[in-house]
Amino acid sequence: MKIAIAGKGGVGKTTLSAALARSLAAHARVVAVDADPNNCLGRALGFSESALEEIAPLSEMKERLAERAGTGEGGSFFALDPRVEDLLGRFGVEQGEITLLVMGTVDEPGAGCVCPESAVLKALVRHLVGLEELSLVMDMDAGLEHLGRGTAQHVGALLIVTEPTTASARTAARIARLAKGLGLRVPGVVLNKASSGKAGEQVSAYLGGLEVIGTLPADPQVSGSEVVPEAGAYVKAVGDLRKRLSTWLDSEDV
Repeated sequence: MKIAIAGKGGVGKTTLSAALARSLAAHARVVAVDADPNNCLGRALGFSESALEEIAPLSEMKERLAERAGTGEGGSFFALDPRVEDLLGRFGVEQGEITLLVMGTVDEPGAGCVCPESAVLKALVRHLVGLEELSLVMDMDAGLEHLGRGTAQHVGALLIVTEPTTASARTAARIARLAKGLGLRVPGVVLNKASSGKAGEQVSAYLGGLEVIGTLPADPQVSGSEVVPEAGAYVKAVGDLRKRLSTWLDSEDV
C-alpha cells in the first residue's frame, strides 16, 4: 500500500500518518516519509530524541543534493533522473518495522521552476513508491510538491484529512481538485476529531462531492500526547480505515 496524506494545517495529518504506518507495520515493512515542513512524524511514531537529533531533512542538504543531481553551485544543467537508490539506506532511521525518512520541502521561486534539490527529492519519491515489498505512508503539506509529474501514477491513493469545520472541508476540496489534476487517485476524505456520528453532515456540502471514507473520533488520548497511543478508540478507527483503503485499492486495481 502506497498512501500520501494531505490536508489543512492542524487537522491531524501527522497523527493519522503515524497511526496508519503502525497499523501497516503489523503486516509489512513500512517507510514513513515526513514531507511536512514541521517535521513532527518521528515524534508521533515515538522515535527517541537521540534518534531524532541525528536526522536532518534531505532538502537542507543542498550541496549534497546538487552533487547528486550532477551540478555544482550555480550550475545550469542537472540530471532530472538522478541516482537515489541508496538514499533510504543512508538517511532512513529504523524503529521496529518502520523506517523514517525526513524529506523536508523545497521552496521553488516560481511556477514551473525546477531546481536540482527538487529533482532529487521527486526522483526519490518515484523510487520509494516503486518498491513493491514495502508499504509507504507520506505525511504531506497542502502543496503536494513532492507528488508532481512522474510520481502520480505510482502512488496508490491520496488521502485527505479534514476537521468538521467549513474552512477545513473547503481546503480538502481544493486539495482534491489539485490532486486529481496531477492524476492522483483520491478515495475520499477522512473526517478527524469527530465528536458525534453526525459530524460529517456539518461539512458534506463543502466537500465538493468527496466521500467520507473514514471517521476518526476526538480521542483525548491522542490530543493530549505527541506520541500516538498504542490502543484506544482512535487507533481502532485507523485500523478499520486501513482495511477499507486496502479494499478500495484492490477494487481500483492499483
